[in-house]
Amino acid sequence: MAQNSKAVHPKGDFFDLKGTGSNVKTEIVAGLTTFFTMAYIIFVNPGILAAAGIPESAVLIATCISAAIGTFLMSFLANYPFALASGMGLNAFFAYTICGSMGFSWQAGLAAVFLSGIIFILITVTGLRTAIVNAIPMSLKKAISGGIGLFIAFIGFKNAGIVVSSESTSIALGTFNNPTVILSVIGLIITIALVVWKVKGSLLIGIAVTSIIGAIMQYALGFNVGMPEQVVFSFNFDFSATGAFASGFGELFSTGKGIGVLIFSIISVLLSLTMVDMFDTIGTLVGAASKGGFLDKDGNLPRANRALLADAIATSAGAVLGTSTVTTYVESSSGIAEGGKTGLTSLTTGICFLLAIVAMPLLGFVPTGATAPILIIVGVMMCGSLKEIDWADIEIAIPAFFTLVMMPFGYSIADGIAFGCISYTVIKIVRGQAAKVHPVMYVISILFLLRYIIQVIPMPQ
Repeated sequence: MAQNSKAVHPKGDFFDLKGTGSNVKTEIVAGLTTFFTMAYIIFVNPGILAAAGIPESAVLIATCISAAIGTFLMSFLANYPFALASGMGLNAFFAYTICGSMGFSWQAGLAAVFLSGIIFILITVTGLRTAIVNAIPMSLKKAISGGIGLFIAFIGFKNAGIVVSSESTSIALGTFNNPTVILSVIGLIITIALVVWKVKGSLLIGIAVTSIIGAIMQYALGFNVGMPEQVVFSFNFDFSATGAFASGFGELFSTGKGIGVLIFSIISVLLSLTMVDMFDTIGTLVGAASKGGFLDKDGNLPRANRALLADAIATSAGAVLGTSTVTTYVESSSGIAEGGKTGLTSLTTGICFLLAIVAMPLLGFVPTGATAPILIIVGVMMCGSLKEIDWADIEIAIPAFFTLVMMPFGYSIADGIAFGCISYTVIKIVRGQAAKVHPVMYVISILFLLRYIIQVIPMPQ
């Protein structure tokens, strides 16, 4: 591990609040901000995984508990303000690829996720994941932070309805006769004003004020901004998906269709799950850590192994509970922007996920129009790292640019890192500077290329 337990949690100050210059109030506000910014996953994840056949009520419980477990692990193991939950994109890959086009049952899919989590753990305890983080050049790390800023800002604009899908131009400006768009714009104006006025807790206050305005719009003026018509509390907890992954191992390793199909299927599934989760996590940690000032003078993240181990364990725990890959969330940056610096922030977020199980209906009173502006503002803040990239050096600028733009364009942090790492390695080779490339960068580039090659190879029958 990067540091011992005492260094992470000094005696007399468990979260080292004094050492980081933080305080309890700031950390709690930061944790609440992170939770409300990423709480959408509680509602979105069940709907996506239902396409794979998992009962929605079971996924809802699994989503909340696995998020709490992962976030608590991040708090106590690494003492960082990062929150975890079932990853967007990874849940779609689970539902529509593993359990869709590849034909596996959801139980077999969960078995694959569990195995990928075990692989993550092994890679982490051997120090390989930390080596990967440290091998990425500083210029790419800065580009990753800026790319994540563009990515989450794009998510914010999309959630707000300000940007919409278009058949003719891929994306286009949304219509401003949509109540959600109107509320989002109002929320964006309010949040910008609070931020430029340097109001303490501006992001959380922005969510609260915009939610109140949304309530007025819906209940007093008749505009539907996505809030519930009534509150119905239910305490019928569904754990039917818990432990179901065990029955999926038989199907996952079945040779009924031939050993070639078996090997190809397992390699393609595990490689995709491993690569996407690993680099989504690494990208998020580097980006959010850069924003929070957690990187050391060499651009490395202290206690990185602890943070990565929390993510790895959470993935296997999520599979046991009945949800797809659990990963570190880019929305953690919203809490960091509020001043969160320690595990007390993530502890607060984790507690909120547990409380959400019984307070689920109340979360509906925080509409998308109230949280989308936060993602946009945090995106602006994270793009500040781009000024530290030497754009005049084309050998640095090209991989940094690919990293930056492919995250929002490809809608994937991992793909942004892939394009950046591959282009960086290729440029160094053609310039006759192959010896200057860290050996781990070659491994990363080859693995990414292998993942893309597998995607275009026809599935054996």
